[in-house]
Amino acid sequence: MTKIRQTALITGASSGIGLELARLFAKDGSSLFLVARREEKLKVLRDELLLEWPNIKIDILAIDLSKENGPRLIYEYAQKNKIAVSILVNNAGVGCSGKFADTDLHAQLNMIQLNNASLVELTYLFLQPMKQMKAGKILIVGSTAGFQPGPFMLCYYASKAFVNSFSEGLAEELKNQGISVTLLAPGATATEFSQVAGIESTALFRSPFVMSAIDVAQRGYQDFKKNKVLCIPGYLNKFLIMSLRLMPRSWVRLVTSNLNQQRL
Repeated sequence: MTKIRQTALITGASSGIGLELARLFAKDGSSLFLVARREEKLKVLRDELLLEWPNIKIDILAIDLSKENGPRLIYEYAQKNKIAVSILVNNAGVGCSGKFADTDLHAQLNMIQLNNASLVELTYLFLQPMKQMKAGKILIVGSTAGFQPGPFMLCYYASKAFVNSFSEGLAEELKNQGISVTLLAPGATATEFSQVAGIESTALFRSPFVMSAIDVAQRGYQDFKKNKVLCIPGYLNKFLIMSLRLMPRSWVRLVTSNLNQQRL
């Protein structure tokens, strides 16, 4: 009988925060199930990790989670290959910038599918065996963007508001069932995200307070291991989120608008 392996499933693992989290899990000896769109990057990462940690088991799967069938294909692959996912890391995400009425509707809907619908479905599917075992851990990458409205990145900020709320609510529902949920909510982070979203020239990403993916992943991983519900990396990010509670909403909208507009 084939032995079932306990494994950490990480989406968006080919770059940025997801890649750094994969390194941290590998360092701790976890088996990995790495998912992303770009198969070649996944292969490079797998080979790199196995070179340093040859005793771990790594599965990779190239899937586009902006497609509706993505989560089901991942779940079916895990079942077929007897990969018992005891740790789920929902990291995959993308952003769109510009005025909502002027941006491509298809791109916005694909983003919502990836950031929200696929995240919910993956969580639901892999939560079922965790409930049966009364054990498991879930790490979800949200954003400080989810604590405020985001003019000029409207749907992205709204999608992360959903992710943040979903994660904290789920943590409360599962807190007495042996399953922990950690929301990692970073601020601006130096990854491919800003390039794909077209926001490298904004004031937000020109700030000296942009964190590295390594620092964000390390802080999130530490709090995840401690079963903390909310992790906001960086003292400045914590201060900014606290200040939102005291600032008039009109100011919040204005400040965010200025941060998100393109600068030539």
